Amino acid sequence: MDLTRQFDISDDGGEHDHYVQIHCELRYKCEPALDVLGSFNSWFFHDTNAGLDKWLAAMEGHLEPLLARVPSEIDVYEEPV
Repeated sequence: MDLTRQFDISDDGGEHDHYVQIHCELRYKCEPALDVLGSFNSWFFHDTNAGLDKWLAAMEGHLEPLLARVPSEIDVYEEPV
């Protein structure tokens, strides 16, 4: 699972310069029970009318098979965009 947070980097004048993404990859041992997760992307943007609580509940429901497991590896890195 790759949790990603994107940051807007501004120049000295306060104008947009570029984005940076910080990734936190949680890796789990292969188990048939985790196959149900498949592959998907889901983004939340604060400047929309979508509710954060509703989005979090949907993510918790989708990722339920991971909630009782501990990752076997964790990797945190920065990616310029």
